[in-house]
This record gives sequence, C-alpha cells and structure tokens, in this order.
Amino acid sequence: MTSASPAPGRVIGAITGRSTAWLVALLPLLLAGVVLGLVGEAERDRLPTDSLPSGFDSTAAAELRDQLPDDASAAIVLWTAAEGRLDPSRIPELGSQAQELAEGGGEVPLIPAEDGTAAIAVVPVEFVSNTDIADRVAQMRTDLRDGAPEGIEVRVTGPAAIQADLAGVFDGANLRLLLVTASVVTVLLVVTYRSPILWFFPLLVVGVADRTAAIAATHVLAGLEGLGLTVAWDESTVGILSVLVFGAGTNYALLLISRFRDELGRHDEVRAAMAAALRRTLEPVVASATTVVLGVLALVLSVIPSTRGLGIACAVGIIVAAFAVLVVLPAVLSCTGRWVFWPRVPRQGQPALADGRGAWRRIGDTVARRPSLALLGTLVVLGALASGTLSISTGLDRSEQFLEEPEAITAAERLAESFPAGTSDPSTIITRADAREVLAAAEEVEGVGSVRPSAAAEGIAQLDVVLSADPSSAEAERTIVDLRSALADFPDTHVGGAEAEAIDEREATGRDRLVVMPLILGLVFVALIILLRSLVAPVVLALAVVLSYAAAMGVGWWVFTGPLGFTALDSSVPLLSFLFLVALGVDYSIFLITRAREEAAGHGTREGILRALAATGGVITSAGILLAAVFAVLGVLPLVVLAQVGTIICIGVLLDTLVVRTILVPAVARLLGERFWWPRRVHRA
Repeated sequence: MTSASPAPGRVIGAITGRSTAWLVALLPLLLAGVVLGLVGEAERDRLPTDSLPSGFDSTAAAELRDQLPDDASAAIVLWTAAEGRLDPSRIPELGSQAQELAEGGGEVPLIPAEDGTAAIAVVPVEFVSNTDIADRVAQMRTDLRDGAPEGIEVRVTGPAAIQADLAGVFDGANLRLLLVTASVVTVLLVVTYRSPILWFFPLLVVGVADRTAAIAATHVLAGLEGLGLTVAWDESTVGILSVLVFGAGTNYALLLISRFRDELGRHDEVRAAMAAALRRTLEPVVASATTVVLGVLALVLSVIPSTRGLGIACAVGIIVAAFAVLVVLPAVLSCTGRWVFWPRVPRQGQPALADGRGAWRRIGDTVARRPSLALLGTLVVLGALASGTLSISTGLDRSEQFLEEPEAITAAERLAESFPAGTSDPSTIITRADAREVLAAAEEVEGVGSVRPSAAAEGIAQLDVVLSADPSSAEAERTIVDLRSALADFPDTHVGGAEAEAIDEREATGRDRLVVMPLILGLVFVALIILLRSLVAPVVLALAVVLSYAAAMGVGWWVFTGPLGFTALDSSVPLLSFLFLVALGVDYSIFLITRAREEAAGHGTREGILRALAATGGVITSAGILLAAVFAVLGVLPLVVLAQVGTIICIGVLLDTLVVRTILVPAVARLLGERFWWPRRVHRA
C-alpha cells in the first residue's frame, strides 16, 4: 500500500489536518460545554391544548374555557371504608375534613354514595402551572392521609389529580432515560469494538451532541412559539429526541469508524486514513440524515401541536448529531493514533473487509445461489408477520395509558363502583349561549347522568356533564356524539373533557396518517432518487422498508394484545412508528447500497452487492442492534404510548437489519443485476 492518499478537499483537510484537527475537535466541545453550563433547555408549562388537535370541537372548548377568569381544575377526594360500609358517625368528621380543603372560604360539600361504602368531595384547585398543581395535590394527599379516621382510606382523583400524576410520572424520568441509554450504548460499543478505549470517543461526542440538541431544539421551538406558530413540547419530546440522537449518532459513528479501520489497512498515516474514511462516509451519512430530517419535518403538517413540535425537535437533533459525527468525531480521532483500537490494532496491509470471506459474505453467497427462493421466503415471512395489522385497533383507555397506574386512575376506578362512572372526570360544555337553555338541552340526551353549572364569567359558562356509561366505552362515545348533535344549533357551544378529546384525537390521528405517512414515504423516496440517481433501486428500498414496518406493526400488535394484555395501541403509535422506521430503517439499505455502488464500479452489480454485504454486514448489524436497543429503552418512560412506539421500532429495526438488508435487498440486486440501477449505469473501472 502507498503511504500517500489523494489530497483531501479543503473541508476534510481542515477536519483531519495536523494543525487544524485539534481546533475542530476542541472548539465545538468547548462551545457545547458553555451552552450546557449557561443556557439550559427552554422551559414552558404544559397547556391544555398541547395534545389537542387544532380545529376540533374539544380544542375549541379548551380554548374558550381558558378565557374564564376562574381558572381552576377540580380534585375529587374519595373516602372509602376499609371494610364494609362507612360508619355514619364518621360522616361529620369527613365533612369537616373536606371543608378544610376549601380555598377562599368556599363550600366543599360531602357527597355520600348510595351504597354507603364511600363519600366524595369536589375541591377546586387553582391552576397556575403543572408544577403548582402537582405540589398542591401532593400536599392535599399528605394532609388527608394524616387526618383520615381509623378504618377509612382516602385517595384523590379528578382532573387536577390526573394532571398532577401525569406531570409527576415524568419526575426524573428523562434523567433515568439518559443514564440507561448511555449505559446501553456504552455496553454495545465495547462489545462492537472489543476495545476498552475506543468506545469512549464516540460516546463522548454523541453524548455532548444529545444535550446540545435538547437545548437547541427547545429554544428553536420556543422561538417559533414566540412568532405565533402553534407548537408544543414537553418531557416526552425531549425523551424521544434523546433516544433519536443517541441512536442515529452512534449509527453514523459506527459507519465512520468501521471505514476508518478499513482505511488504516491501506494507509500508514492516521490522518490520511481518516480523510479517506470521511470522504467515503460523507455521502451515505448525509443522505441518511437528509432522509430523516425530511421525514420528521413532515410532522409539521400534523394537526396536533405536540406532534408538530416533536417533528421540529427531531430535525434539529439529527442535524446536530450528523455535524458531531462528520466534523467533531473525525477531528478527535485524527488527533489519536491506531492505539485507540487496542487490543485489535489495525495494521497497514491487512485485508479489506470487502475482500473477506467471513460470515456475512457466506450469507451473501447463500442468497446468491438461489436468490429467487431467498426473495420468496423473505416475502412470505414478512407477509405473515404483517398479517397482524389486519386486526389492529387504536385508542387506549385512560387506565391503560400508564405503565404503572397512578393514584388518580386507581381512585377513579374505585369511585366508579359507588358513583356514576363519569363522576371522576366529567365532560364539559363551554358556551356563550344561554346556559339554562343549553343545560336543559343537555339533560335530554340519553346517557347523560347529570348536568350542573360550574363556572361563568364574561358571557362564558361551563357546565359539567357526568355520563352514565363507563369512561372510554362505546356508550360514552355515543353519548358525546349525541350531545354534540343536540347542541349543534347553539352558537359558540363546544363539548370538551376526556371523552370528547379521545374521540377528536382518534379522528385527528387518522387524518394525520392519511396526510403525513404518504408524505414521509414520498420525501424519503425522492431523497433516494437524488442519492442513487436511479428509479429501480429507490422503489425496491422504499417497498422493503414499508413491508418491514407492516411486519413490525403486526408483531407489535400481537405482543401488546397477547402477553401484555392491552386492548389496543395508542392512536399516535402507527404514525410515530412509521416515521422512525421509514426514516431510520432505510438508513441501513443506504449504507449497503452506497457501498454496493462503489464496489459495482469495479466488480459489477451482482458481485458488488456481495462485497458490500461482506464489508458492511458487521457494522450495520451492530448499528441495527444498537438502535433497536436504544429505542427499546423508551420503556423507561412511564407512558404506554412510548413503550409501544419503542417496542415496535425495536422490532422493525431488527427486521430491517437482519432480514431486509441481509437477504431481501441482496436477493433483488442479484436478480436484477445492472438493471437494479436503471436508468443509471454503473460502469466498471
């Protein structure tokens, strides 16, 4: 091998140069450190409309409700007998305890249940912020338990308690997610590199990129919100962003370092090897990052503010991750020597990966002998797994939305045993019309248990509606639909609350799937056409990733409704899973096909795809396993929707890595030969 390499471009030369690499490595890390120390993430309080679809009736109700000056939420205190019925002599004591919870001298009446086993009190809780409500509910629970009579259990539920528990389950969750993600990445990097040294450098760079991305993304969203755009973000946004940056960033790092190791066998100088590796890695990583950025930005067309915010945040995160791996990491490694690979130090003259006859080449040779059979078998297996999608239903009950049910949910379930089912979280009617006429019309609707005025000011009235049917049931949904129909002729009158919001959410997510999913696929397809300058190969890759998505959804459905016992997937799961699987899953095919095109120039397409598989098999498999494991870590967060999304993406990435990229794409390339690149021609050197 020669000791010289072609003169790198100016940018690559600056990144890997002897006099500039240390500056390129050090300055971004120092700047990121200053940002981390002085700026921090942008903060905001969760708004009632963050997760509600724009333009829907329940959202209009929430917006109109927000104009009421008495901005209060309700907590419902539930007293139950530990055994049997409540002692009648204790009722006055419970009434006094309820009255002590009143703010501003208001009345808080005690309402005993007809079955004699329970009593409730509805306590207004002034809304200032999510943190304030969480603190208020926590203090209320402490005071109530300290003063509870012997033999009586007390719990707090209602809208305020549900809101407090939702905020409370995220306390420390993102830190746990970050620590678990970093630990998983560390272990997998050590296993992949089999070096006690090398793992530290990509982990450092990607870890700094993750925290920088969180700060940059939240401030970008805050700026957009300040400009009047309806976007939202919360702890789950930052959690998903962190997983995405770690997953994509380490994937890009694995590809770069694998090529770096290969080039060290061709060059005797570390900087020349890195320059060559970066030159070869630049195209697939930029192509991959571009497809992901375009894919996640498609979420800005969602009607849900939090979904739009997630798309923008993820786009920022991918840009930061790609910059870190293509600029900072090469500069860092250029300043080291071969010793970072210890104990498996690559030596000049070692065989190139593409020339090897290892396990991945043997798998490729097996596929090459009978590509038609390999393709047919793969399609049958993926099709069988995808058959589960025919049974999928979406829309989780409120009690199924937490991995561990908080007190507000368990108390609501107990409350429904002694009171009308909708008492714990009543639906609401917000109106500017005559409240008495609206109340009379609502009472006539079948399924409405009771209607009572709860707030009024400046021409706006709120009516609380207790439904007779169980929450999240078909009967409750039908009652909301009938209620909206009965009130349709009243001007500026809207039905809100949990039941109404669930109906609107299903309709909105269905609309988003019809609009956003085809756009994501179209953007990825166009990006592949531009990258490969071909039509056949992009069609193959796009169809393959859609098939692996369908298979992952089918398996995920069986897992969650079978062993895990859920009744449905969350309404947002199909869209989010499609987004990340299509945008990220196609990465592995990009890594393989760009290398195949490179090899085809010297060996032809049929041999080139096998050499590409031999060269990239190990690194892509490692990257896929790492990405799958990182997304599985979303289960650390307390919401079922994130656990479902993480599990389905984990399954899909493994299918992409081990089946689509290893068998399906090579089989198609072997069958098509040079036609795989049509209309482009890949000429042999």
